[in-house]
Amino acid sequence: MAKEKQKEKAREASEKTGKVISGNSGKTHESDLAKTRGRTFEGFVTKKFPRRVVVEFERTVYVRKYERFYRKKTRLHARLPAKMESQINVGDYVKIQETRPLSKIIHFIVVEKVTHNQGDKK
Repeated sequence: MAKEKQKEKAREASEKTGKVISGNSGKTHESDLAKTRGRTFEGFVTKKFPRRVVVEFERTVYVRKYERFYRKKTRLHARLPAKMESQINVGDYVKIQETRPLSKIIHFIVVEKVTHNQGDKK
C-alpha cells in the first residue's frame, strides 16, 4: 500500500516537472556509469577490449628495511565508454577515476584522453 502511494507521488511530481520517470528497465546507461568518486590516476593503455581497457602506471614504494624506494607497476582495468571507444588506442595516456564496482575487476572508468609532451617517458 505504501509503495503504491510513493509511486503515485512520483508520477504526480514528474507530471508537474515535465520529467518522465520510468521504471527499472534493467539497462545500464553510460550516464549511470559516469558517476565517479574517490581516487584519480593517469597511465598508459596497455590492452584494449570492446568495453574496457587495461591502464598501467608506475609508482614508488618505500622499503623501511633498506631505507630506499623502488618502482612498482600497477595495472588497473577501467570501463571504456562507447563515446570514447574510437578515440582511445593502445599506448594512449588516459585519466581514469574510481567509480562503483562495475564488475569483478572493473572499479574505474576512463574520464579523458590526456595529451602529454613528447619528452615524457613512456
